[in-house]
Amino acid sequence: MPRAIRSNLERIVARLSRHYGPPGPPLTNDPFELILLESVAYLASDERREEAFKLLRNVIGTKPPEILAASKDDLLRVTKLGGIAAEVRAGRLREIALIATAEFGGNMRTALKLPLAKARQAFRKFPSIGEPGAEKILLFTRTYPVPAFDSNGLRVLLRLGFGEEKKNYSASYRSAQAAIKIQAVHDCDWLIRAHLLLRQHGKELCKTTKPKCDQCPVRDGCAFFKRVRTPKRRGKDRIENPL
Repeated sequence: MPRAIRSNLERIVARLSRHYGPPGPPLTNDPFELILLESVAYLASDERREEAFKLLRNVIGTKPPEILAASKDDLLRVTKLGGIAAEVRAGRLREIALIATAEFGGNMRTALKLPLAKARQAFRKFPSIGEPGAEKILLFTRTYPVPAFDSNGLRVLLRLGFGEEKKNYSASYRSAQAAIKIQAVHDCDWLIRAHLLLRQHGKELCKTTKPKCDQCPVRDGCAFFKRVRTPKRRGKDRIENPL
């Protein structure tokens, strides 16, 4: 594979970094805390999720025994800050702590020592953790350099032409993952940065509806942009609302 093709994703990530600036570090690289982050908030902004997570740390703690010892009122105080379905998520935090205690002796770092397939399976035991979420944990803990991305990052990759949108999310995810496999840098730090930048781009510009293609720093190589761009009119390219 020629270097020019192999480095295409690297150039995209570099452009996103110049546009948005280097991303800040993740809130945590602790495996159990990364599981908690998925349930501490729902349909909430990043800022609200961070507030709820910090409240959990400060009021209750983020170790399995601390969560199991917490009162229902304190758990609800955290999950209410994190958005809707607060009672369901409060119960889920306790369930997460129970699984960590029963299956892993309260220490999720033991799962990081497993081979990739078994480590992925271990984290999928927890509610709200599917295969992409398990791979994100393995990446953010710098255990395995797995190309992991959330729904926003996946949308960006598919629009750029990496993989194909399938009938279900898992198949689309795998398609994109296979397409970038030969191009992705096999380094955890680079992959974390790519994950965060692709996610940010999906949230701010490459939105599900009404994407802001005119502001996109990578539109010149974007398959989606080429499809929705209309023929030249009056000497200028004009973009129709694609969705």
